[in-house]
Amino acid sequence: MDKPAIGFIGLGLMGSAMVERLQALGYGVTVMAHRSRPNIDAAVARGAVEVATARELAAASDIVMLCVDTSASVEGLMRGPDGVLAGLKQGALVIDFGTSLPGSTRALAKETAAAGGAYMDAPLGRTPADALKGRLNIMAAGAEEDFDRARPVLEDLGENVFHVGPVGAGHTLKLINNFYGMTTACAMSEAFAMADLAGLPRDRLYAVMSAGPLNSGMMGFVAANAIEGDPNKLEFSIANARKDVGYYAAMADELGVPSIMSQAPKTALGLAGAEGYSDKRVSQMVDWFAGLFGGRR
Repeated sequence: MDKPAIGFIGLGLMGSAMVERLQALGYGVTVMAHRSRPNIDAAVARGAVEVATARELAAASDIVMLCVDTSASVEGLMRGPDGVLAGLKQGALVIDFGTSLPGSTRALAKETAAAGGAYMDAPLGRTPADALKGRLNIMAAGAEEDFDRARPVLEDLGENVFHVGPVGAGHTLKLINNFYGMTTACAMSEAFAMADLAGLPRDRLYAVMSAGPLNSGMMGFVAANAIEGDPNKLEFSIANARKDVGYYAAMADELGVPSIMSQAPKTALGLAGAEGYSDKRVSQMVDWFAGLFGGRR
């Protein structure tokens, strides 16, 4: 079978790796500059076609993929005279791989259906290195028939592809997942900084904690920076972490309940960002806590 034509917007760390993977597998890809010019140039050098607007990209694509930072960015790219919806082919599929607000996702799904297409949210787990190898975790949500149509492409990108429910369920699951992960990362970061104050070596703390039921991949990512000085085992910025935890709290508000546990990581990540840590990795929250406590940075 012929491969569907792909339009991809958002060639950051993850998006550019996904595009490279798709191109390596023989997909025709159309791209549009969003923020990262070097990654666009690299994709074009590998054979991608560049266009100037989301409308042109949609007109050239059977599947439009977005991997951008916020719901506002997704909405801006979808709507308007030069947006995806203005150029959408009849029957085309739009997939949001980012982490967006579920309410926004459901609204865009209705607008896409009215334009003759279909919409899915499919947030991602794992890293850009995994994307290059087709080993992402993909939490896809949408109608069963749309998932079946997208599945071959998603399986070229992901090792574990889950259909988690109707439109919005993927973003709901991802926000809950990231709330838990960022809460763990901030708690472990504070634990290392507190150990410094108490005169307890970080490696000793980690050896004991990781030998018990608290052990997790997230603990290991934080420890890589705290002990080995390598912040890049988890390629996720403090700014993105703060955004996702904030979206989780907003989702709780939409559901009519308070989010109690998200307040601490949201505050810590926000304060760190305000002090110049926005572009640093989440594991570098250890350094921020250590500085807050008057210790090393």
